[in-house]
Amino acid sequence: MIRIVDKFIIKKVLSAYFFVVAILLSVIGVIQITEKNDKIIKHNLSFLDVVEYMLDFFPYVGNMITPITTFIAVVFVTAKMAGHSEIIALLSSGVSFKRLMVSYLMSGMIIALLNFYLTGWLIPDSNKDRIAFEIQYFENPYHFSDRDIHIKIGPETYFYLESYNNQSKIGYKFTLETISDHQLHEKLSSQRIEWKEETQSWELKTWERRKFNGLEELYSKGKYLDTVLNITPKDFENDWRLFETLTINELNSHIRLLKSRGADDVIVYEVEKYTRYASPFTVILLTFIGLFVSARKARGGTGFQIALGFLISFIYILFFWFSKTLAEAGGMHPALAIWVPNIIFSAIGFLIYKTVPR
Repeated sequence: MIRIVDKFIIKKVLSAYFFVVAILLSVIGVIQITEKNDKIIKHNLSFLDVVEYMLDFFPYVGNMITPITTFIAVVFVTAKMAGHSEIIALLSSGVSFKRLMVSYLMSGMIIALLNFYLTGWLIPDSNKDRIAFEIQYFENPYHFSDRDIHIKIGPETYFYLESYNNQSKIGYKFTLETISDHQLHEKLSSQRIEWKEETQSWELKTWERRKFNGLEELYSKGKYLDTVLNITPKDFENDWRLFETLTINELNSHIRLLKSRGADDVIVYEVEKYTRYASPFTVILLTFIGLFVSARKARGGTGFQIALGFLISFIYILFFWFSKTLAEAGGMHPALAIWVPNIIFSAIGFLIYKTVPR
């Protein structure tokens, strides 16, 4: 009987989950198309172009809202079972509430594992096409406008540009310095640096090189010089929502690269990394809270419990976005910020569990 109950609940929860996701995606899809309709018309995009974009957009949004849709699905299923006295019948037949929780844990784990796989590997790959599409058709043309660009491209190597044109892939007032033990060992500079696609290298124009060995200086200069650097035009391209296009392995590599360069925006990528690891736990946590909230048969019917579920979902979203914004602003360590909502709601879930009749 226990195995039958497990299959019954898992089937109910998964069916409700996919139903809720489908309904929400339908609404979100209409909103997205309506909002972007002017730009779709402006760029004369075909129906097939829009369909291909939406096929990448739907998995992204559906996976992003998985914790909340799981919670709503569990509340809906459990409240309906409680309203039909099925929960009471199960408890009366000898199935303990803790054993009932195992069935919900199985349901939550299936969704959590699916969410982790999609978030970590599959969705980022589809996001590469989605983000590229949005940058090309929905966002304003990108122009790299930073000045006095300092980048550490090696343990002892420092790259500098006064300015860079991402359209022509040309940089101005270039300097490459090798510094160790607070001493300058080599300095390469040029008035202009240009990317050569055919050789995948940079061409320096009107260059000078100085090498220092104690008090000795070796000086050389020339008109043209080809060189390969640990930096490419890709580093100056539009990085809008770049973190969404990176798999977990790529994300870890990118974080290490940004830290080695002393980049300021590394926190955004760390927040994304910790969010991906915390999301499966959130799914399981909200599965249990959904069970605890809706297991009791309510006098007002299932409508009240479903409304309560939406209210708790809204509160959780507020907590999550507040802590995420705080982390990105540097006010809290990214790992702690992402886990704070889960910690708080774990305590809330435990208190609700104590009130559930067993």
